[in-house]
Amino acid sequence: MREAGETVPKPLVEIGGRPILWHVMSLYAAQGLSRFVLLLGHGAERVQEFAEGLDTRWAIECVDTGLETPTGGRVARAREHLESSTFCLTYADGVADIDLAALLAHHRAHGGAATMTVVRPANPWGVAKMDSDGRIGGFEEKPRLESWINGGFMVMEPRALDSIGEDEVLEREPIERLAEAGELHGFRHEGFWDCMDTYKDTLLLNQLWETGQAPWRTLVEA
Repeated sequence: MREAGETVPKPLVEIGGRPILWHVMSLYAAQGLSRFVLLLGHGAERVQEFAEGLDTRWAIECVDTGLETPTGGRVARAREHLESSTFCLTYADGVADIDLAALLAHHRAHGGAATMTVVRPANPWGVAKMDSDGRIGGFEEKPRLESWINGGFMVMEPRALDSIGEDEVLEREPIERLAEAGELHGFRHEGFWDCMDTYKDTLLLNQLWETGQAPWRTLVEA
C-alpha cells in the first residue's frame, strides 16, 4: 500500500476522500443494514476513533480481537455479538455493486448455515488466443477469470460459529468444514467487484470514484 498503508490502518486508506471502510459500511447501510460490529486488530484505536466520529444513525460496536489474531479467530472472539440471529460478514477492503437483498434471499432459500459471495475478477494480464498448433490469432485484454473466488459479502447463521475456532483462518478450516458438511453455498455476483490489496488497486478505485465511474457509488450515495 506504499505510504498510505504504512501511516494508517488499511481500512482507513481513503478512496474518494473517505476511508475504504466507510465505503464498505455504506454499501450495507444504503440497503437497510446499519448495525455493525467492527472486529479490530492493527490500528484498533484509530479505527475506533473513525467509528465514533461518524455522523450517522448507524449502530456501531467495536470489538478489539487482538493484533495477530487470524480472520477466523476474530469472528470467534465476537461470538456474543453475533449469535442472536443471522448476520452478514465481510472484509474491510472490498467493494461491489452487490444486491444484498438478493444475497439474503438466496441464503434463506437454501437453508444452509453459510453463504459466500463468489466473483470472477478480471485477469490482470492480456490473454493470447492460441490454436492447437501454436498460432496466435489475437489477444483479449484482461478477460474475466473462468473460476469463481471468494468475494467476501458472506451471510451466516449462528450455528456456523460452531465451525470457527479462535486460532483458525476463516478461509481455511472453518470454510472447508462448512463445505464438507454441505452447509456452505455460493451466491454468484456477476457485477463489479474489486479488492484493495495493492497500491495499484488504490489508484484504480480512486480513479473510478473521481471520474464518476465507480459502480458502487450510486449505492453508497443513495
